[in-house]
Amino acid sequence: MRETSPPPDDLEDLNDLAESDKRYMNQARAVGRKALLWASPNPAVGAVVVTEQGVFEGRTNPPGGLHAERSALEAAGRAARGSTLYTTLEPCPGWGRTPPCVEAILRSGVRRVVVGISDPDPDVNGSGMAALSKAGVDTTLGVCAQGVEEDLSAYLTHRRSGRPFVILKLAATLDGRIAAPDGSSRWITGAEARADVHRLRAHSDAVLVGAATVRRDDPLLSVRDFAPPDGVSLIDVQPIRVVLGSAPATARLQPALEVSGDLHEVLCELGKRDIMQLLVEGGADVAGAFHRAGLVDRYVFYLAPKLAGGSGGTPLLSGSCPSEVSDFWSGRIAEVLKLGSDLRITLLPA
Repeated sequence: MRETSPPPDDLEDLNDLAESDKRYMNQARAVGRKALLWASPNPAVGAVVVTEQGVFEGRTNPPGGLHAERSALEAAGRAARGSTLYTTLEPCPGWGRTPPCVEAILRSGVRRVVVGISDPDPDVNGSGMAALSKAGVDTTLGVCAQGVEEDLSAYLTHRRSGRPFVILKLAATLDGRIAAPDGSSRWITGAEARADVHRLRAHSDAVLVGAATVRRDDPLLSVRDFAPPDGVSLIDVQPIRVVLGSAPATARLQPALEVSGDLHEVLCELGKRDIMQLLVEGGADVAGAFHRAGLVDRYVFYLAPKLAGGSGGTPLLSGSCPSEVSDFWSGRIAEVLKLGSDLRITLLPA
């Protein structure tokens, strides 16, 4: 893929090489994010090759396909000789389902490689950078590292801990009720928020709910209100349905994976199945259990301009409440977005 505007004639003539590195790394980040729908269980890496003829892009292909670096180098062809390659994640030095990216970089004649972060995978973990440096390639590590960490949070969590990156999603009234006293919850939020939930499902490998939610609501947990990009079908982005407990054989989400036991062990088992990102959708008992166990990496709350107006109904999280405000859990609001009449609030652990 080629950028429409050519790069400067000589990057070395720029007054601030660091600013140039940030610009192209952010371009690589944007390219990599486009692969989030199909990259798993591989990381959604983006790469750009900056040459005298132009800037060429590459991203992670579906499993078994080209990695981002090879994809960008193939797009650049002979123009890659003497160029600078920007990649969000450290290039792999060894064989997996595809040949090593380090080998392709060395063969292409790239002069300099700029990397966002090192790859914590034990088969890489610094060895890719070391191999490039040993071969005489100029290497730079750590450009836009914080942003790249955010982009690759699911992959990094899985590689570092063996478990999926956990997102807890709940839709609620402004006074914190996810269901009425009779258990009904459809629909607290509007169409725009529900479509955004489907987008979140499409970007997750699996969706988990409790068995009580299945018996009460009989959810489908599919991706319906989501328009995938060209070349990607809805079948390709349907998440694995996971039930904490046992689901009726006639439940609409069947076939589903049924799990039980200690939540840490459950997550490790899902991690062994190459589930990088897990979306937990409730209900309140399941949400409260994940929260109290400290297993939530990101909270996504959809708040509707509605009030239950009383002490009844189902709260966001079940369980006991600390007796003092000083003991309340504190997080950091990362984003607030208006979706139709509703608000989406993204909360991160402090």
